[in-house]
Amino acid sequence: MKIHSEKVSVTTQTRPTFHDVTPDVKRVLESAGIKNGLLTVYSQHTTCSVFIQEPSAGSTFNDTLYIMQDLVNALDKIAPTCRYEGQYLHPGKDHIVRAQAIGEDPAWSLNTDAHLRSAIIGRSVSIPIIDGDAQLGRFGHVWFADFDQVRAREREILIHIMGE
Repeated sequence: MKIHSEKVSVTTQTRPTFHDVTPDVKRVLESAGIKNGLLTVYSQHTTCSVFIQEPSAGSTFNDTLYIMQDLVNALDKIAPTCRYEGQYLHPGKDHIVRAQAIGEDPAWSLNTDAHLRSAIIGRSVSIPIIDGDAQLGRFGHVWFADFDQVRAREREILIHIMGE
């Protein structure tokens, strides 16, 4: 059995940000030379998600595809955007003290909604590989989402492939 891993970096913004990482997934799969097995796309970030969805036609003024904006709107009903201290139990005083000790701005901790959204959607997908092809279906694309709205950042996505 062969194992191949690569990381892909993306830059996110101060709003929910979505990246179609399908071209990266296909490039890594091709370079791995694995024809049959399992491919996992994973985010180690606790305010981010990885999921499969089709790209829809049309986007908002800030270039968010309509289907992704619909997802944000639906999640906002479940986990409303954190707008002020005390809206959620998290982050709490102890968390803020720890964050300040490592040089973080306390306002960066006002991202509870992003943690909840990530937990709901999940941080990884596993895709079967058959005859060198990731089985995404006709319309499936692999998306990386950063739900954190408190700061722009560089994020890493792990593409891990096992098989033969």
